Amino acid sequence: MDATTNSPNLVKQANTNANALELELLWLAEVLDARIQAYFYDQGGPLHFQFEKAQPPDLDPSSNLARLITKYSLTAAQRLVIALVIAPYIRPQLLDVFFVPNKYIQRGHTEFGGLQAQGHSGFIPTIETALFVLCGDCLNERFNLTQEFTLSSVLFTQGIIEHESLGPLEPWTSSVLTMPKSMLDHLTTGGPYEPAYGKDFPAKKITTSRKWEELVLPESLLSQLREIADWVTYSPVLMQDWGMDNKLSPGYTALFYGPPGTGKTFSASLLGYLTNRDVYKIDLSLLVSKYIGETEKNLAKVFDAAEHKGWILFFDEADAIFGKRTQVDDAKDRYANQEVSYLLQRIESFDGIVILASNLKANIDDAFIRRFQSIVAFPMPSAAERLAIWQGAFSEKSRLDDDVDLRQLAKKYEIAGGTIMNIVRFSSLKTLSEGSKVIRLASIEQGLRREFAKEGRRI
Repeated sequence: MDATTNSPNLVKQANTNANALELELLWLAEVLDARIQAYFYDQGGPLHFQFEKAQPPDLDPSSNLARLITKYSLTAAQRLVIALVIAPYIRPQLLDVFFVPNKYIQRGHTEFGGLQAQGHSGFIPTIETALFVLCGDCLNERFNLTQEFTLSSVLFTQGIIEHESLGPLEPWTSSVLTMPKSMLDHLTTGGPYEPAYGKDFPAKKITTSRKWEELVLPESLLSQLREIADWVTYSPVLMQDWGMDNKLSPGYTALFYGPPGTGKTFSASLLGYLTNRDVYKIDLSLLVSKYIGETEKNLAKVFDAAEHKGWILFFDEADAIFGKRTQVDDAKDRYANQEVSYLLQRIESFDGIVILASNLKANIDDAFIRRFQSIVAFPMPSAAERLAIWQGAFSEKSRLDDDVDLRQLAKKYEIAGGTIMNIVRFSSLKTLSEGSKVIRLASIEQGLRREFAKEGRRI
């Protein structure tokens, strides 16, 4: 379905989301006003107001915020934190109340927490800000709600909000609260989030419109690919409903190995298509750095961006960073081994799917081999499989010349499916350049010679 067809639905969803957020921000404004009033002016003092007295609004169940609240059974406190964190992005003036100076010391109120943004000069909340809004100066309430800001809180484990420490000497409550771009898009426009390819995210989204039936592979291999698809489909039930989350690692890691052109990248793309998951192919040229520690930083950016998104991360030619550890002879070897150890740690804690692709299984470090849930061998296709690939490769608007015998081609030339598609591309373009729709054997043979020459072979 194209973007034009989708646009009315996106506009409708964006309007629904806007109405829900409007109500939620009005509730936040009411709570802020009551908290400030109680803290500074009411006779009852700072303990007089409890935020629960301002009832959260009922939202349209079709809004993405309402769906999020229902999906994770979010409490009123968690909803209020989300509203506080999203405010700087969509209604920053709502938090200007926190800029009121303390008249006794001529600076901001320490208990408000928060930072002043560099760009729009608005107020950016911290954990301290959230605790003040929820609890005022009540230590009992503060201690009870502290658990909402640990890394095990649903707000963080599900990627709804993030927090970043200002440094090791700062109180942990000074950590800045932000919202990932993907979640912000989900709660506002409703549109999908796709990170920009570049130095900060060295990965490109890969897609395919082809069908499972077009994947010409042995049945045993197809069965292994279906196992990965089953994990995507049923892992939430297995981990949560069956209570296996404390026994199994949260993600899934697979190794695809075999000669070039045997379907490793296509299979990864097809898994994404079948499971409705985005597949990102990691660009190793941007990922791997000669500078000590930079490769780990680049990897961290990829894994952090992909956390809780359900993405499939595809590392082609993975030997470059997942290769065998070496004997430590110098500092370079030691840091290279540290990179492998870091990868092991990140993969084990990653909750998505990681697929490594390599030409040879023996090139991958044994420590990774032990942790793969699937190891899938992609062999060179048999003659029957090559024939199936040849038969399904050409356009229906073209015609093969009478002297083209696909069965003979499949029997004679032991080549991979990717090589066959390169030959089909070449011969089809040559046919079009000649003003014809009839693909000649000479064009196919010329394409064969070109492909064989790449490998230093002759027909």
